[in-house]
Amino acid sequence: MSRIELEEQDNRGRFVIYKEDQEAGEMTFSKAEPNKIIIDHTAVYPELREQGMGNELVMAGVKLAREKGLKIVPLCT
Repeated sequence: MSRIELEEQDNRGRFVIYKEDQEAGEMTFSKAEPNKIIIDHTAVYPELREQGMGNELVMAGVKLAREKGLKIVPLCT
């Protein structure tokens, strides 16, 4: 089972995903404008890939954007 926590500080933030209470990956973002966030990095540790955690991180970002009326600019490759 995994859980996601949101950490925010100033104009930056990150979603951290945990599997069995150990950090498994993250997705970072910055606030570009009052109504826009830029997602600039998404990673899941290699040994935990192919389990859908990257998708969970992206969906957490989408949920935040919907709740706060934000647009997402994806700059993560």
